[in-house]
Amino acid sequence: MQHNVYLYILVMFGVTYLIRVLPLTLIRKEIKNRTIRSFLYYVPYVTLAVMTFPAIIDATSSPLAGLAALIVGILLAWFGRSLFQVAVLSCVVVYVLELFLV
Repeated sequence: MQHNVYLYILVMFGVTYLIRVLPLTLIRKEIKNRTIRSFLYYVPYVTLAVMTFPAIIDATSSPLAGLAALIVGILLAWFGRSLFQVAVLSCVVVYVLELFLV
């Protein structure tokens, strides 16, 4: 069966374009519903999380090291550490664990 790459690209373009344009054309007034506003507020954070979390586990040689770094990063962020400290200490956790696990 012949796969037409240009057709796939055209369909992806159309879907992406409609997702971006339809809300702008259909919704003219300010959204006042608290539920919808709350949903739209959290969409970028959820999207980033969905793309990032699996990569954290798969980016290391050992999934256990990635999981440990994720837990350490979450705890450090929870207790108010800076983004730089969270990133550096998570990298140190991965480095140390991979020295012993691999």
